[in-house]
Amino acid sequence: MKKTRYTLAELAEKFDCKLHGIASICVTDVNSLEEAKEGEISFLANPKYKDMMRRSKASAIINDEKEALSSGFEGKNFLLAKDPSATFQQLIKLLCMEKAPSGFSGIHPTAVIHPSAKVAKNASIGPYAVIDKGVSIGEGSTISSHVYIGAKTTIGCECYIHPHVTIREMCILKNRVILQPGVVIGSCGFGYIVNEKGASEKLEQLGNVILEDDVEIGANTTIDRARFKSTKIGRGSKIDNLVQIAHNVQVGERNLIAAQTGIAGSSLTEEHVMMGGQVGIVGHVTISKGTQIATRGGVNRSLETGVYRGSPVFPIQEYNKQKVHVKRLAKYVKRLEKIEETLGIKENS
Repeated sequence: MKKTRYTLAELAEKFDCKLHGIASICVTDVNSLEEAKEGEISFLANPKYKDMMRRSKASAIINDEKEALSSGFEGKNFLLAKDPSATFQQLIKLLCMEKAPSGFSGIHPTAVIHPSAKVAKNASIGPYAVIDKGVSIGEGSTISSHVYIGAKTTIGCECYIHPHVTIREMCILKNRVILQPGVVIGSCGFGYIVNEKGASEKLEQLGNVILEDDVEIGANTTIDRARFKSTKIGRGSKIDNLVQIAHNVQVGERNLIAAQTGIAGSSLTEEHVMMGGQVGIVGHVTISKGTQIATRGGVNRSLETGVYRGSPVFPIQEYNKQKVHVKRLAKYVKRLEKIEETLGIKENS
């Protein structure tokens, strides 16, 4: 892995941090507070780990500029930042530019590429990848080993397709799209009709999937093609592992969708929607801009902007009130029994 060497003075200037310590100290790598050693830099994002920061052997630590450095930190070096977590992320990109790079570059001789496919000169096609007819792959994109890209699919610039991804025919990936291992894009939507004999007959799914700029899809997530038009994932949206998005769903810009969520067909989410793990959304509903749905939320209707929890979901303030009452049920029962006893009310058998 290629490493770069920087002094704390250089990093402070580069990332607009305040330096507290020895300016000439050099760092070449990043690590956690607990495991960092000399030559490595770490960060503190949560004050509850201050004791760990005190024990850390890191050469430097990125801390919040608003946090006062109390006793016990003598001899340690700090970069004081407005946002330690964001600054640390920038450092990762600076110090670890080649994160576990593949040993294969260019077009591997075992890749199977149809003569009609157009592959940019600086794109990379890994071992045993299959590129079907009419495919277009843009500048700087990487297609890893054992990837299948179906006919007439378009992949933009600087995309990274990890191993064992399947992208079926006619799908469109715009720029800087990342697909983690096992992703399936453009599988058939779940659509059947029952014929006169009671058998289920498949409805043809003739549309495609569009992933806009800067979308990232987690491992083993599946996104179905639309029946006629397009299933679409909006610009900057990030989708976790093991998510199922059904045919003709429209996910808005900069959505965050956590693992094991399922969205049924033809539903729409507007911009900046957030979903916790295992959220379930029925078909043909609209989730308004900025809505947040807590873990295991069950959405059975369209939602106005707000924070929701429960199954079916309702506003989180109401949910929290009900949870308080549920915890008090045993006390309520005892009080009711005393009232009934006082009034001479006997339970009907």
